[in-house]
Amino acid sequence: MKSPYKKRNRYREINNTTLRRVYEYSTTKYSNKPVNQYVDGTQAYTYESFRHACDQLSQRMSRYGISGGDKVAILSQSMPNWTLAFFATTAFGRVSIPILPDSSENEVTNILNHSESKVVFVSQRLRHKLSQECFDKMTLVIDIETLEFIKKDNDAFQCDGWVKDPQPDDLACIIYTSGTTGNAKGVMLSHRNICHNLRASYKAQPSSSKDRFLSILPIAHAYEMNVSTMYSFYVGACCYYLPKPPTPSILLPAIKKVRPTTILSVPLVIEKVYKGSILPTINGSRVLSWMNKKLPFLLHWLIGSRLKKTFGGKLRFFGIGGSKLDPTVEQFLKDCKFPYAIGYGLTETAPLVTNVIEKKRKKVGSAGIATWGVEIRLDNVDPATGEGEVVCRGDNVMLGYYKDPERTMQVLDDQGWFHTNDVGIIDKDGYLFLKGRLNNTILGPSGENIYPEEIETVINDMEGVEESLVMERDGKLVALVKFNDNVLDWNQANEDRFFENLEARKKAVLDFVNRAVGKNSKIGEVNAMKEPFEKTATQKIRRFKYKNSHGDEPKK
Repeated sequence: MKSPYKKRNRYREINNTTLRRVYEYSTTKYSNKPVNQYVDGTQAYTYESFRHACDQLSQRMSRYGISGGDKVAILSQSMPNWTLAFFATTAFGRVSIPILPDSSENEVTNILNHSESKVVFVSQRLRHKLSQECFDKMTLVIDIETLEFIKKDNDAFQCDGWVKDPQPDDLACIIYTSGTTGNAKGVMLSHRNICHNLRASYKAQPSSSKDRFLSILPIAHAYEMNVSTMYSFYVGACCYYLPKPPTPSILLPAIKKVRPTTILSVPLVIEKVYKGSILPTINGSRVLSWMNKKLPFLLHWLIGSRLKKTFGGKLRFFGIGGSKLDPTVEQFLKDCKFPYAIGYGLTETAPLVTNVIEKKRKKVGSAGIATWGVEIRLDNVDPATGEGEVVCRGDNVMLGYYKDPERTMQVLDDQGWFHTNDVGIIDKDGYLFLKGRLNNTILGPSGENIYPEEIETVINDMEGVEESLVMERDGKLVALVKFNDNVLDWNQANEDRFFENLEARKKAVLDFVNRAVGKNSKIGEVNAMKEPFEKTATQKIRRFKYKNSHGDEPKK
């Protein structure tokens, strides 16, 4: 006899095909449980009070003629009311336009105009990014923290706004992404896309109403929105938000208080912990250094126990996605038995394409196997290397790019396959290993493909290196390197010892890399960067910004 628990989960998976159904199911089934709040306990909702506030907010928008299909933008940092604004929009047939909080005023203006948004929820922190031109065009401007109407077009107050019960293939949201190319695209995700992702997330990592999610990434990004915020809502869990950006002084006390079971992160976070804390601790201790050589299993047990305690002691799932994790760091996490998991996806796929299922073995350097309900294969495979473009098909694949059929046709073929622009290899067990982006690939002198991401991984493994970027210039490979501040003090840039240190560091990178890579991937020049690279929401470097950069280093 099947347990009632499994029957309920089966019902949820089969019937929750739209965000309206997810909304009704969760707010009914988990009515008395907490749904989200700030870590300090403010802006807190139960599922029941959340539904009451959401219904009321939807009705208030309807009074100003905001109907099914109308666009409603959200310009805010992560907070409980972000989710409220999202469901007050999508669960009633309207279309949500999430905007990343680090967008410039010009980007915000372009998104609002291109999407034809009639309403914008805006936080007090980001209010300055809403231009007067956009403010004047809006029917409603709503303070997302207080839910008060900052601006309302009284001519629109006719109480004639209508809502609808959205269907699976109806448009739920448009997420604008510039990725690393700088050319913004409006990714149209349907209710089916998002709900498929929720079901796939459950298949990969089953969660329940007993779980506690800690959100540290921008909800406006598909990764955090669908795999954390929406997923926690789907399973009846509680999601906690930080009142300020996740610096160590904010994050560590929050972890101690919440003791989360689930966190989603990007590689940069855990790589900084490893390189900035764990490695110096090991190298600075004679006992730990000896243990690392003679008794590594004991060292891994000690460090693993401490790492789990640092993350609250209750962590069951630490998801890492958005970009490739350094294999050295991943091997260490695996040896320490830290509960990490790797995933790969894109905004266009809502986002999951592959993941490491909890019960499957982890292969270091792999992005995992195809997620539930998704097919993957390689196109245009090089017979010599086995490398090809990753393409995928499933209910996760977007409807297309908003108002851009030409670019939609470039990535979506008539059989429903989405072309990711990522190059990879799939091994005999179905595990995907990513090599780099097609549009980043450099053609070597003999016609071979050179993936700058692989060279960057080697550079980033060096002690004292924070991050790097490799590109081709004048027929040779050039590495832009951001050294850690403690190894290169730019305040001494006019002193001889600075130049001596700088030249020594650059030569060390050049020698180290060229010993480690093949002859076609050897770099010819190293330039130092003073400032950190500009990045996307998932901490990927915006490569197009540095196409003609020669670094920041002063000339002697």
